[in-house]
Amino acid sequence: MSSPQRPLGVADLVPHRGTMSWLDRVISVDAEHAVAEADIRGSSLFVRDGRLDVWIGIEYMAQTIALWAGHRARQEGRPIALGFLVGTRRYDVQRQSFKVGECLRIQADCELMAGNGLGMFRCQILVGDETAALANLSVFEPQEGAQFLNFPKG
Repeated sequence: MSSPQRPLGVADLVPHRGTMSWLDRVISVDAEHAVAEADIRGSSLFVRDGRLDVWIGIEYMAQTIALWAGHRARQEGRPIALGFLVGTRRYDVQRQSFKVGECLRIQADCELMAGNGLGMFRCQILVGDETAALANLSVFEPQEGAQFLNFPKG
């Protein structure tokens, strides 16, 4: 009799570790979407005076895209790959900061993922029912991330 598999967590799908791992929970992930949550804590990187500047939201979006990419890699039987945030066409915000104690719900929808590793995602951050930020992010996942950066393997 086999035991039931536990749901995959952030550490199973995203290569970020330690203070650079900002997502707390995987809410859902499939072939086209990823949703994660992040709790803003006083100890969170970049928090000052109980607030986190809203521009940091781009990294939360990028890590949610990494969650999506990690899920895709696992579905295809590949190891989790290194990916890069290339940029954003726009970053529209409805507030100036996130407050300690708030929970961010980050959504990333894949609009395009080309065979060469270039992708485009429509992302948003919600705080409760409020849309706090919207962006379109461009990403790049090279086939050999370590080689791309000229890192030694292993």
